[in-house]
Amino acid sequence: MNPLFDAATAPFDRLTFEEAESLRAAMDVAYFRPGQTIIGEDAPPEGLYIIVKGTVEERAQGELLGLLGPKDFFDSRALVQGAGVSTFVAREETLCALAPRDDLLNLINGNPRFGAFFYIDISRKLDAMAQQDESSQIENIMRARVRDLFLLPAAIIDSVQPIASAGRIMRDIDCNALLVKDGERIGIVTGMNLSKAVVLKGMTIDDPVGAIAQFDMVTVAPDDFISQALLLMTKHNKRRLVVKEGENFVGILEDINLLSFFAGNSQLVGGRIDHAATLSELAAAAGQIGGQIRPLRRQGVKFEVVAEIVSDLNRRLFAKLFDLLCPPELLNKCCLIVMGSEGRGEQAVRTDQDNGLILSEPVDPTALQKFRDEFSGALADFGFPPCPGQVMVNNPLWSRTIDDFIADFGRWITTPDEQSAMNVAIFSDASAVAGDESLLARAKQALVEKASHERVFFGRFAKAIEAFEPPIGLFNRLKLEEGDGDALDLKKGGIFPIVHGVRSLAIEQGLEETNTFKRLARLAEIGALKPEFSRDLARALDYLQTLRLDAQLDAAASGSLLRPGELTSMDRDLLRDSFQVVKQLRDLLRHHFNLNMF
Repeated sequence: MNPLFDAATAPFDRLTFEEAESLRAAMDVAYFRPGQTIIGEDAPPEGLYIIVKGTVEERAQGELLGLLGPKDFFDSRALVQGAGVSTFVAREETLCALAPRDDLLNLINGNPRFGAFFYIDISRKLDAMAQQDESSQIENIMRARVRDLFLLPAAIIDSVQPIASAGRIMRDIDCNALLVKDGERIGIVTGMNLSKAVVLKGMTIDDPVGAIAQFDMVTVAPDDFISQALLLMTKHNKRRLVVKEGENFVGILEDINLLSFFAGNSQLVGGRIDHAATLSELAAAAGQIGGQIRPLRRQGVKFEVVAEIVSDLNRRLFAKLFDLLCPPELLNKCCLIVMGSEGRGEQAVRTDQDNGLILSEPVDPTALQKFRDEFSGALADFGFPPCPGQVMVNNPLWSRTIDDFIADFGRWITTPDEQSAMNVAIFSDASAVAGDESLLARAKQALVEKASHERVFFGRFAKAIEAFEPPIGLFNRLKLEEGDGDALDLKKGGIFPIVHGVRSLAIEQGLEETNTFKRLARLAEIGALKPEFSRDLARALDYLQTLRLDAQLDAAASGSLLRPGELTSMDRDLLRDSFQVVKQLRDLLRHHFNLNMF
């Protein structure tokens, strides 16, 4: 048995036990000196190399494409095609497990799930990966520790202190539970205990809090698994556990925070938004929206679903703010819209404001300006910074009557400049969140009608997809950004071409959908795209957006930059496949809109 081979590493975890043991028995060990070529360009590989120790450079025509480390493998493409397009060189002393080519090909041909990662299209690869990941997500979550959860402060009050003092402390520290010290004993009291004592038991607020404390509290340690915490809550019928490290009280773990670790608490946040009666209450709820992202990603939830949840909460937030601030004389004469990625429902990590207001008729300018300033100012206070391009309610260009908007549509469509095309793109992604939604529907219809009479517009509009090249070169090589080390830009090279290309087709077809995934489904439904290609585009977009989201959640990352060298071999293959799908879309749009004329 070869101990250097880890059958739990993807894609080998798709093998049966017997297949994994057969491959393990066939494997050999290979040692390479620093600078030694392992696989030469265009050379047939002996098999698949799995790095056990050391670092390997992947190069093409002398250009460094990426660095591979332990558990990475290469070269899967060369394995099935007979020859590779890259050179693999040991950067330092390197030890590899070598899976012989013939044995691998037999497994690829005999196990479709295993073979999927070497042959089939990106959609089926990602589907297969998702199915496998589902079975391991809960296992990974349950290995998390109590210290990874949100804990309430472990404030302590003496048992002789009055109930009123306990209530004040809970209010001051914004916590619904306190520890109660009674001699050597430590108990716990909650806000509900205080309320029941006064309302149901007839006690006064001057009675000692120790009389209502519970001294049968259950404790856990910070390094305990959350699975153990969940078991203790269930076994002892407790909604709270006290977290204790040695003799020190670290915090209080509530059931709601334990459960939110698994799936976030978006329903709770949504309820707080809906019930907010003041701007301060709404601001507090707004501050909790961003906290939904990490728990969802921790589960392995993909970008499309994360963005849908976050966008729904943001729109409820905007609608509630509209209700709180909109004056009566304006309330039934306008429609609040969100645009850009927020309008498409594809915004997860919070960025700047992208919103506007459509008026049914002219209104009192003083009342309108007051609302504009208050609305944009409140969103800034909530953590939504002003839009650098001023696509905001407080900008008169994006806050005016429907007649004014429609009058400008003709100019936007016939004027061949970048700003006009950008305005069309921004407005075409608009979604209504409050007020009279029919105003946006009428405006969208007018925009589509004006565009339909200007065929040349679509070519100029779609031309923007050529502003950035997909970072994939000849022989399926990843091309890295100059000046950014070994990084590439996911948004420029992959996300934007898909979003804008699909947007161009959607406007041409007069579709009502704004979300890119829904636009793709409708384009396939009406025959504007082949269903298989539509599915590939959707999966590629979701994969690229998920990678970008994870990079944004990484405190060490910035923007949309990604370093392929930090990915697994499989993720790099999927990244290449995704960019190939982007290239296919660009080729289709070039032909469809005859972009060579522009």
